Amino acid sequence: MAIPHAQPGDIIDVRPLADQLMASRTKTLLKTPHIEVIRMILPAGKILSEHKAPGEIIVQCLEGEITFTTMGEPKKLRAGDMLYLAAGEPHKLEAVADSSFLLTIALQSGEATK
Repeated sequence: MAIPHAQPGDIIDVRPLADQLMASRTKTLLKTPHIEVIRMILPAGKILSEHKAPGEIIVQCLEGEITFTTMGEPKKLRAGDMLYLAAGEPHKLEAVADSSFLLTIALQSGEATK
């Protein structure tokens, strides 16, 4: 069964989830051969070990606080903050508080994330 993703012209609600945050799950919002947008949900204390994305990424914190470590230094992202990284840049992150953020990945044709 295919997972439904947004179609051209669809409106996608990315407002903070507030009291529904921890009852929500990470979800891919849209996916094409060139771009993927994922709403990530992380509980406080969750750590994603160092990894690399297949393309350029943009991380936009919607709510909560995350520490994003890249290029040798930790960077705190709070609601409204955005971070850009070049393709293949190693990074890791930790949720300081219950958090949600948008992860946008620019893909080369056919390089979907796993």
